[in-house]
Amino acid sequence: MQNIPRIFINEDLNVGKTVQISKEIKHYLQRVMRRKDCLIFNNGVEYAADLSDDGKYLIVKNKTEHIDPSNNITLYFAPIKRLDDMLNMVTQMGVAVLQPVVTDRTVANHINWERMKKIIIEASEQSNRNSIPLLLNPIRFSDMDLSDVIVADERAGHGKKDFGNIKDFTKILIGPEGGFSVAEFEKMDKSNVCCMSLGKTILRAEVASVVAVSKVLNK
Repeated sequence: MQNIPRIFINEDLNVGKTVQISKEIKHYLQRVMRRKDCLIFNNGVEYAADLSDDGKYLIVKNKTEHIDPSNNITLYFAPIKRLDDMLNMVTQMGVAVLQPVVTDRTVANHINWERMKKIIIEASEQSNRNSIPLLLNPIRFSDMDLSDVIVADERAGHGKKDFGNIKDFTKILIGPEGGFSVAEFEKMDKSNVCCMSLGKTILRAEVASVVAVSKVLNK
């Protein structure tokens, strides 16, 4: 059925269960979509559900046959000013885990992570996922284990050799707006970190994340 609302429910679901909903979901179904039926999902599974007559609950019906299109990619990223755009897009692409990384040139240090979680949920609902990405707490670049990560390295588009085979990786690192610092490049080079080119032009970080994920998915 077209245009049926999809709603993420942050609890375990099973047939026959009654789920209490927020006023926002009630308003969305009754006033915005003007319907009682919807699809709900969590943990990779989707169910059909109906709104109760009093509008306070969703009654879980049958499990659908929809297969979760999410993948197994972990995206390591430096928080950026347009982080909402980045997280929206990579969530739509099915990324499984989102790991913020504070680099030397990270300038977006005051991120509203609760707002980012809402953007991730909305993007998951819109993009037909049955799960939402796991958003982890930020870590510092200096604490990263680079041994199994492939880095989107702008130097690879200008003569630096690509190391490794893209198909061997599910973890991707994207730098901040100003790129990685000299010290960070030195650490990556000493670690023989694998890198990939995103082309000869310098991409905005949010665009680079989409291109990098796409390259790994189409390996």
